[in-house]
Amino acid sequence: MAKLVVKWLLSATALMAVAYLYSGVVLSGFAAALLAALIIGLLNSLVRPVLLLLTLPITVLTLGLFFFVINAAMFYAASGLIAGFEVRDFGAALIGSLLYSVAGLIIDSALEGLFPNGRR
Repeated sequence: MAKLVVKWLLSATALMAVAYLYSGVVLSGFAAALLAALIIGLLNSLVRPVLLLLTLPITVLTLGLFFFVINAAMFYAASGLIAGFEVRDFGAALIGSLLYSVAGLIIDSALEGLFPNGRR
């Protein structure tokens, strides 16, 4: 449970960093970042697997590059659901989702060191 809360807080902080580094993503504050990180996580765990399955043929044809479009779509969809989180357009969603994904990889690798052996 502690790992989940820490990951959520770090993901919200990463989202704030994305908004700071890239002008196409705007956040109204840390509360909006917390809610956005939660919504992005829910969309990625509930909707993304279905989209990946439905778009498997085009993903194979593009050699996996369509995964970036799906990630951007989840990022853009989250901005449509939250008032304090805005993404300018789909191109901004693509760049923002790439930055957020890189931050997520760093967070995951850091948390593996803090919470070894799947301990939560």
